[in-house]
Amino acid sequence: MNRGGRQLTLQTGSLVAGFMVWVILSSLMPFISVDIPLSTGQMAWVTAVPVILGSLLRVPIGFWTNRFGARFLFFISFLVLIVPIYYISIANTLVDLIIGGLFIGVGGAIFSIGVTSLPKYYEKGKHGFINGVYGMGNIGTAITSFAAPVLANQFGWRKTVLFYVILMLLFALLNFVLGDRKEPKVNVSMVEQIGSVYKSSKLWFLSLFYFITFGSFVAFTIYLPNFLVDHFALEKVDAGLRTAGFIVLATLLRPVGGWLGDKFNSFKILAIVFAGLTFAGFLLSFTPSLAIYTIGCLGVAICAGIGNGTIFKLVPLYFSQQAGIVNGIVAMMGGLGGFFPPLILTTLFSMTGHYAIGFMALSEFSLASLILVLWMYHQDRLYIADNVLENTASGMMLTTTDGKIIRVNPAFTEVTGYSSEEAIGQTPKILHSGKHGEEFYQAMWERIQERGYWSGEIWNKRKNGEVYKESLTISSVKNEVGDTEYYAGMFNELTNR
Repeated sequence: MNRGGRQLTLQTGSLVAGFMVWVILSSLMPFISVDIPLSTGQMAWVTAVPVILGSLLRVPIGFWTNRFGARFLFFISFLVLIVPIYYISIANTLVDLIIGGLFIGVGGAIFSIGVTSLPKYYEKGKHGFINGVYGMGNIGTAITSFAAPVLANQFGWRKTVLFYVILMLLFALLNFVLGDRKEPKVNVSMVEQIGSVYKSSKLWFLSLFYFITFGSFVAFTIYLPNFLVDHFALEKVDAGLRTAGFIVLATLLRPVGGWLGDKFNSFKILAIVFAGLTFAGFLLSFTPSLAIYTIGCLGVAICAGIGNGTIFKLVPLYFSQQAGIVNGIVAMMGGLGGFFPPLILTTLFSMTGHYAIGFMALSEFSLASLILVLWMYHQDRLYIADNVLENTASGMMLTTTDGKIIRVNPAFTEVTGYSSEEAIGQTPKILHSGKHGEEFYQAMWERIQERGYWSGEIWNKRKNGEVYKESLTISSVKNEVGDTEYYAGMFNELTNR
């Protein structure tokens, strides 16, 4: 196995362990609430609290990964987690659970380590898939959702929690021994990196998208075990199995989302994702039967899984030099997306007696994101076209169908001497050299009307009056229905000045 493959395996395994710890309270809450009496609202807070630190720490951890490397960050994180795990095992009050749960959040924060470290070992065309494979570490939440209730039935929830201390020691040792000591590192101040990206609209749009996709995943992971027991009167182990199924499906589809982002336009994939989430939220808002509710939850799992993988394809694509801090910010927003929904759902249920408004909010936010994705898709296409125009070595000119110049590039100015301000609003006649008669131009335009383009050599005149020879291609630019909207001219000078 090569160096990248070894680190992918180790870091994905480490994420599995971290996420197993991260959801330990929500998975064991039906058992914990028997020993420590908690109201519905208190249970919602206890299960949501680990998301707070697990989200906020993702920004500095992503930054520190670039500075110190994944080996050091994973090693320290697993040692730190031992303390809150032990503290939860001896908890007797609501306050104990909240304090322990807060620091258990470190298990979720380590997500930023791999998404920052692993792209260093692979070419850009594989970043989406690699981050998707790493993101399969989410399966740790499914393992705990399934295994923790089974173990708690046999050994009690306190001993079950203590088993995780052994897991943390094992992965701390594995990272210390097998972690890459020679990982490339970046030593740039955090303030400088944040300052270079915080004004980028792409950063905040990606953060919003991940807030919804990963937030949906985390929120349903936390919320489902208790909801299925309370609302549908399922057995605790049955509820754990169904939650584990939700997690497994979303997790397995994460690398699929990354692969789709590598192979196709990522914005098109996200448009499908948010259309699906819009429908799923709408379906769930009608308080359906268990069968229909299952379909809605599976829809959320599919869309959230694919969306999570696709979004982290876009981060290194747009922010290759600031990947650590941007990964941290986007991941933080995703984690916070998992913190608020369970609390909001619980509050709404206590006020209205149902969850319809909360699920409808998921639908509406997803619909808004769908609109933003479509807007970003078209903006991206315009940016690419603009970038090509500005940086091509050939002179380029764009005119309306009545011959008015509306755009020129720097190469046009270099050859002709006319600045964009001087050329825009004029017609190409400002370049006529006088060496060609009306018959020449008439034949040129007849050819363009007939075939859509003309290509040949022509004499033109610079601003200073100097005549020069160029190779010129004029093409018609058509709209969706086939009508010509613009004419584009591209030329290269053939004579030396």
